[in-house]
Amino acid sequence: MHRTDRIRKEIALEAARLMLEEGIKEYRDAKRKAARRFGPPKAVALGSYLPSNAEIHAELVQLIDRHEGGVLPERVLRLRLLALKYLELFAPFRPLLVGSVLKGAVRAASDVDLHLFADDPEEVENFLNQQAIPYTLETVSIQHGNRFIDYPHIYLEEEETVVECTIYQPEERRHPPKSSITGKPMERADAKRLTHLIAASLNKDRLER
Repeated sequence: MHRTDRIRKEIALEAARLMLEEGIKEYRDAKRKAARRFGPPKAVALGSYLPSNAEIHAELVQLIDRHEGGVLPERVLRLRLLALKYLELFAPFRPLLVGSVLKGAVRAASDVDLHLFADDPEEVENFLNQQAIPYTLETVSIQHGNRFIDYPHIYLEEEETVVECTIYQPEERRHPPKSSITGKPMERADAKRLTHLIAASLNKDRLER
């Protein structure tokens, strides 16, 4: 294996370990921290040694399967049921599930990630206030070409799991954002599709017993 490829793989594996064991959520943060352990940041983190998010994700999936495979089905089911609860709660905002809970490669620190759609973010805030559901609000700026767009993020917590809701304009529901892992449009699921996934996993579990 070429030296550059070997170092990329080692950094990818270390970043995956940091995400699994230390609960680092962002691929960007994990790869930067991992890269610092292999040499001066400018020589490693900014060069060809830095792995892609897809490379880190592949290592992470293998680590989860190797070290937590025994608890993974139960964890996926628990988080998907929690996601379904919030998809149903947020029905007025036509919510969609994205991320690791949909994919099934979840860590102990995994969030439930939802996309909500509203003309005004205050509609979601008012809805939660009416339901007396506590939450925190943060605005995250995402770069699109030469401009930055602000997206409100609402965070809730249940069963020590964070439910992160990103609020988009209604017309954006037809145009999924690109995945930071694949670079392709994100896979998303509504409550109906998630219900089918849960039923399929329960049927598979019964057949395997």
